[in-house]
Amino acid sequence: MEGRKNLVLDVEEVPSKKSHWLIFAIQHILAMLVACITVPLLTGLPVAATLVSAGIGTICYLLITKFKSPVFLSSSFAYLSPMFSALAVGEIYKIAGDPLSGASRNYFAVLLGMVIVGLIYVIISIIIKFVGTKWIGKILPPVVVGPVIMVIGLGLAGSAINNLTNTANSAANYNLLHILCGLVALFGTALASHYGKGKMASLIPFVIGMGAGYIVATIITLIGYYGFNSEYCLIIDYTPFINIFGEGNFSVASIFNYKMFVPNDAESFMFLRFEEIKQFDWASIGQVALLFAPVALVTVCEHIGDHENLGNILGRDLLNGEPGMSRTLAGDGVATALSGCLCGAANTTYGENVAVIGTTGIASVKVVLLAAILSIAVGFVTPFTALLSTIPGCVTGGVSLVLYGFIASSGVKMLIAEKVDFGKAKNIFVASAILVAGIGGLTLKFGDPTNPTIQITSVAVAMILGIVLNLTLREKNTAKAE
Repeated sequence: MEGRKNLVLDVEEVPSKKSHWLIFAIQHILAMLVACITVPLLTGLPVAATLVSAGIGTICYLLITKFKSPVFLSSSFAYLSPMFSALAVGEIYKIAGDPLSGASRNYFAVLLGMVIVGLIYVIISIIIKFVGTKWIGKILPPVVVGPVIMVIGLGLAGSAINNLTNTANSAANYNLLHILCGLVALFGTALASHYGKGKMASLIPFVIGMGAGYIVATIITLIGYYGFNSEYCLIIDYTPFINIFGEGNFSVASIFNYKMFVPNDAESFMFLRFEEIKQFDWASIGQVALLFAPVALVTVCEHIGDHENLGNILGRDLLNGEPGMSRTLAGDGVATALSGCLCGAANTTYGENVAVIGTTGIASVKVVLLAAILSIAVGFVTPFTALLSTIPGCVTGGVSLVLYGFIASSGVKMLIAEKVDFGKAKNIFVASAILVAGIGGLTLKFGDPTNPTIQITSVAVAMILGIVLNLTLREKNTAKAE
């Protein structure tokens, strides 16, 4: 399996021209950009810090994997559900400028959750180093992982609809114009992906879809300002631009975003939010761990699948050869822990960037390295991140109808690819229990039900049920006795 497989540039090769090098790197940035920033836009995490952490996390991964695996890491959608739950854990300091107004947000709980995820990855990578990988398949076979991935995606459906309808904060804010903009983004994404004639159009459908939704939202907002003077039409909030370019506001910060280094600011790195750290209730760390640990086991399986897919494109075995699963998992884990400290989002391998390599045949790890450096750089460009911050929730909600569906669909895809036989009663029992418990919201609360000391989320309960059922219901021996 080792060696070049229909590649224009192999892993160790470098583009002959610097201009080509730059263009190839920008293509990776465009491929990951919208998905990367959608996570902070949905959760209220800092957008600029997320871009910076994607670049830093990718560089850490490349170093740990000895520059033998051309993977770009960025914010993961799989952790949205535990992130939303972690944000609501306990009472916590409300940071000034929080884009999600209303209830206080426990951002430090999210940080801790990502550090826990990183530690789980590293621990698993160490175990793999010494005992191999067979045990993963026994504990987490496709019949367990597939339905759990479906639960994660479908469990986020409510969040997508709330953003699309503008009812995330209050049902009274329901707005048909918001829905219109979101649907434009949805159809723009679908049409670009399905009918895109050029390679770029098919690689960046979310850029095109969100761009179309944003343009329509801009037109409606301008009509609201200068036409009907109606708040119903004011979809986009231009406050981020007003804050940096308004009268008397122009300064160094208008160009260079140094606020990521300012403690307790809405744009600061997570580890600099000292007021939140002081007020964090450390008794809730067990609850935080139970939110994130089960999903970490699922994303380990996603990690394996993504690297197998990339390995097929490269004609290399990245998991059993070089750099090996112990290194790829460790790189992913360190990147996630570091990303959690910087922006609160988990890092994961991006299918969009794997698709770029598969479509273009450009697998140069040095191109990925330059893309990571560019991601860090654009995170410090204030006008760019300000523009991203003005993307309305209805637009991200529109594309989330597809994004969250992709998560659920990937679970179905795994079941099909692994040829899980649902003619067997065992598989039906396992999948059914996971789907109903997860989507139905079965949680386990210990202590006061209204204020539990420990709470196991529905995703965790669903996974535990699936694992136990799968191990309990052994395959029947149907062979007839001779």
